[in-house]
Amino acid sequence: MDPIERLTSLFERFPGIGQRQAARFVQYLLRSSPAIRRELADAVVALGSSVHQCPSCMRFHAGARPSCSLCENSQRDDTLLAVVASDADFLALERSGTYRGRYFVLGGTISLASEKMNGLRMRELTARVQDMAQSDLKEIILAFPANPEGDTTAMRVREELEPLGIVEGFSVTQLGRGLSTGSELEYADPETLKSALASRR
Repeated sequence: MDPIERLTSLFERFPGIGQRQAARFVQYLLRSSPAIRRELADAVVALGSSVHQCPSCMRFHAGARPSCSLCENSQRDDTLLAVVASDADFLALERSGTYRGRYFVLGGTISLASEKMNGLRMRELTARVQDMAQSDLKEIILAFPANPEGDTTAMRVREELEPLGIVEGFSVTQLGRGLSTGSELEYADPETLKSALASRR
């Protein structure tokens, strides 16, 4: 395959990127200096060699240790666990400056087409919750997008965790509707996320 077509088709696989935008990316790289293209190639290679997944929260990080800096931070609140769909949602919640608890990245939301939880880290989430319940866990906050997929995921995760909560003594809550219906968590501004956290139920 022609290198231009090949790179265009690779960019098209990115979420939200269509053929025209993918072609613009390739045209930008063609106009760029060899140094910029090398920098991009090196950065992509580095993703595979120096970025790994934290075994506790399941987010990707580039630290030298297996666990990420946030999970290693003893100043975080061990009574709270926020379950988010993606690393982008984790970053949005952390940027709000309101939440000081622990995290778990589920790895997506349930597709309404299949309503299956395949690919979601439910087994790992249950293990994380059981581990935290042995100490001080008091509340799990389901922080999913305010859309049908997020609502369905929250309902299913709640069904999985609430029986364990009754035994272990923690509650399962959900972000309030400071978020407008249909909004993605990663695009919400800090004040909106503060409101959603404050009005969780």
